[in-house]
Amino acid sequence: MFKVTPNPPDTDPTSPYDPDSKKLNEAAERALDFHFPSTADIKATPRTPSTLFTVNPETKTETLMVYLVETLASVDVMVHQLVDHLDGGSRNALLGISNSIMLAEITANRVLDQIDPL
Repeated sequence: MFKVTPNPPDTDPTSPYDPDSKKLNEAAERALDFHFPSTADIKATPRTPSTLFTVNPETKTETLMVYLVETLASVDVMVHQLVDHLDGGSRNALLGISNSIMLAEITANRVLDQIDPL
C-alpha cells in the first residue's frame, strides 16, 4: 500500500517556534514560574487565616480538647462503617486511616488528662 504523506510530514503547523528558540524558552520559564512558584515566593507571602470558620479565642483549652476527642471518635466510627463495604486495597487504606485517627484520639486524650487530671 502506498503512503500518500511523507513520514514525517514536511511541515508541522502545530508550533510556530523552533524547539531551541530563546522566545520559546522564555515563554516556558514564565509558565513554570506562574504555575510553580519558588519556595522563596511562597514563604514571602504572609499567611492570612480564613475567617470563614473560626473558633472563639476565649474558649478554654479543655473545651477544645473535649470537642477534638469527640470529633475524632465520630470520624473513626464513620470510617469503620465505610470499611465494612470495601475489599482489598481500599479497605486496607481506610483501616490505616482509622489507625491514624485512633492514635490522634489517644494523644488528644493524653493531653486532656494532663490539663485536668482525675
